[in-house]
Amino acid sequence: MTTHAAGHHGVFRLDSGTATRVAGRYQDTMGFTVTGPSTFLASGHPSPADPAARSPHLGLIRSTDVGRTWQTLSAEGRADFHALQQAGGTLYGFDGQSAKVWASTGGGRTWDIRAGLPLLDLAAHADSPATVWAATGKGLVHSTDGARSLRAVPGAPALVAVDEPESGLLVALAADGRLVTSRGGQTWTEQGRLPTGGEPTVLTAATARHLLAADSTDTIYESTDGGRTWTALHRPDSQAERP
Repeated sequence: MTTHAAGHHGVFRLDSGTATRVAGRYQDTMGFTVTGPSTFLASGHPSPADPAARSPHLGLIRSTDVGRTWQTLSAEGRADFHALQQAGGTLYGFDGQSAKVWASTGGGRTWDIRAGLPLLDLAAHADSPATVWAATGKGLVHSTDGARSLRAVPGAPALVAVDEPESGLLVALAADGRLVTSRGGQTWTEQGRLPTGGEPTVLTAATARHLLAADSTDTIYESTDGGRTWTALHRPDSQAERP
């Protein structure tokens, strides 16, 4: 299986510790989400050297060829999605400009603007698409009405990233590097800890056991045992290799 990572300097393919920039693109790729075979969704900002750039905000963009080319779907110039989450037929996005959650049931081409709150990450599952979880950096908020309203979850750790790989199972990354899990968000179990000196930033749960994470040094980690142990997939040696 090939791993792809995205960040402020483009989309990269990771292979044997080496990061290869896809198609020579330097666009700032935010909210990077894999939604199907060879299919990515993202947002962000164009490369400063892109002569075709029409706006500093890409809105929602999609690639169906593993990041080689991108098509604008919607909200160009209006939205800067820092997080994107597909939940069945509903797509959620957190717009960093308005600090609001946007929701689309039209494949990302049309949007409904919903609750506003500073967030870092979104989680939802196809089995219950109206149920949304969001990490705030200080805790966790929850919605049962499709992000029309968001309520704080009492007792949740200071979470920077959250995912829902199975219906009802939350896998999250705490600000102190702990990987924690919960069913329902009321009680949390520590599974392991990122072996990092940097601040944890990103978590993707491909499954409950196969996890990918990154920290502020742009080191990318992988766990195949639910977060108990981690290995470094990539450590950047230069700015050119920094996802």
